[in-house]
Amino acid sequence: MDIKVSVIVPLFNASAHIEKTIISLINQNFQDYEIIIVDDGSDDDGLEKAQEILSKSPVAYKLVYQRNKGVSAARNTGMEVARGEYFIFVDDDDYISPNHINCLYNAVKNHDFALTKMFKVNSKGEHLTEDYTLANEMSCEELIKLELNMTFPFSFCQLIYPSNLIKENNIKFSTDVIYGEDTEFALKALIHGKTVGVCSEATYFYLQHEGSATSTAEFKRFNFVETLDNIVDYYKNRGYDNLADEIIHNRIPRAIFGNMNYFFYNGYSFDDVVLKMKELNLFNKLSQFKGNFKFSLKIKLFLLNPKIYYKMWMKFKKSI
Repeated sequence: MDIKVSVIVPLFNASAHIEKTIISLINQNFQDYEIIIVDDGSDDDGLEKAQEILSKSPVAYKLVYQRNKGVSAARNTGMEVARGEYFIFVDDDDYISPNHINCLYNAVKNHDFALTKMFKVNSKGEHLTEDYTLANEMSCEELIKLELNMTFPFSFCQLIYPSNLIKENNIKFSTDVIYGEDTEFALKALIHGKTVGVCSEATYFYLQHEGSATSTAEFKRFNFVETLDNIVDYYKNRGYDNLADEIIHNRIPRAIFGNMNYFFYNGYSFDDVVLKMKELNLFNKLSQFKGNFKFSLKIKLFLLNPKIYYKMWMKFKKSI
């Protein structure tokens, strides 16, 4: 059987969610695809649950086990053993609609990539993000700019990737990146293509875990800036200075400010947040923002007096 699409799922201690994920993968209205599960040293029964469901399905599958190398290494392993013409990624607690693979595969015809829409959902399946509209097709550079401007909710899982393009350009998930390795992978891949086909429906559902924000919101989120710096170098080395500048003057400041407010919202100490920002030289990077006047005003207010900004942010119900 010719494998058109390889669906790669990194698995780690996801016993509570993996059944729903796997069921959504096998209930596709598409033929000639395989499912690759790469377990990264789980100590629960998630892999056994996945195997039990897959063994009763006609869909081709592979189970790979590796010992605690991290999610990036798991995805890289999945790509190494994959046989498909295209790669699709699904996280172990998310799920997809029955038309996900079919929609992406049809949309990628005559294009280098294809993109589907994504909704963030809670455990009840309720949508936490509003619907949005995208053009039927766009250039890869246009999609990159949409992500850099944070125009719509974006995840690397929304894309279908041609395996030959990924392998020819030696694009892998960085195993030494602390945060944002998935976005880095997508933004590096996209500059090697020209156009993106777009699915008209939302087919990917990104689970948000209730009550877990504070425990997972560690200061490593600020390390996304370092990841973005890596993309800047990658773009400059390939002649995409305009996109590199867009990251420096737009995406990096937005990432810093957004994560800073995220920490404030989740009750982190003002002093601890500011100290971490100083350690990482984020004040200087934040000052380089160029763009939207309203957002620029917020940044200037914060840089002028971080404490006053923080007090105003708390007083006005965290709305500024």
